[in-house]
Amino acid sequence: MMTDKKRAQLIDRVCVLFAWVIACLFFFPIFWMVLTSFKSELQAISVPPMLVFEPTIENYVLIEERTDYFKFAKNSLITSFGGTFLAMLIAIPSAYAMAFSPGKSTKNILLWMLSTKMLPAVGVLMPIYLICQKLGLLDSKIALIVIYALINLPIIMLILFNYFREIPREILEASQMDGASTFNEITKIVMPLAWGGIASTALLSIVLLWNEAFWSINLTSSDAATLVALVASFSSPEGLFWAKLSAVSTLACAPIVVFGWLTQKQLVQGMTFGAVK
Repeated sequence: MMTDKKRAQLIDRVCVLFAWVIACLFFFPIFWMVLTSFKSELQAISVPPMLVFEPTIENYVLIEERTDYFKFAKNSLITSFGGTFLAMLIAIPSAYAMAFSPGKSTKNILLWMLSTKMLPAVGVLMPIYLICQKLGLLDSKIALIVIYALINLPIIMLILFNYFREIPREILEASQMDGASTFNEITKIVMPLAWGGIASTALLSIVLLWNEAFWSINLTSSDAATLVALVASFSSPEGLFWAKLSAVSTLACAPIVVFGWLTQKQLVQGMTFGAVK
């Protein structure tokens, strides 16, 4: 008869196996994309799919010859980090005010802000396009940074609001009795105590903005185009070139995948933030 200890061990093993299966399902598309990038076009569309083949780097060479990859990568870097910085600059004091000086409509305001994420982006494309056109901001990184900040602001606000609420009010009350200003409270008390949550929120925002395609494709053409626009440019009326598309997609995903791998410790710490400091 199976004891409780053996039953618990069996359940743990089943959970680990299930976790590996889910991880492999998520990883397989990335693996297949990278594998296809080293195939020729005929090998990429062969049926059944080829698992054993002679790899080639001709797709990467073609991308290097046809495009300026580092220009697109620099634009992605500037717009994703710039949009995140601007959003955090707005969200931190706003979330502080809502968390520590809430009013009767605070929750309604947060709900309204979050509801704007349900609005289809295509529904506001025309007015935003015309505004950028009138201001001479089409195909500019400034326009993308501002738009990126605004589209991520509701999520950032909600996350930071929940993080800030975990900070004991007694600490702020003590600082106020010592004569600390609001600016000092935010920069020297709230931000250090909630640094894990702030860091994970910023990292999440960077990942989301790096993958943002709609606004980059519709508001840029060459000067401010990001890596997602570069990927879209490899789709032509004649059809999709799977090997080349896989190669450029690999180059577009590689920086953010490496970034996520290097910052996974901060992400995990931020996601588990919530204990009373």
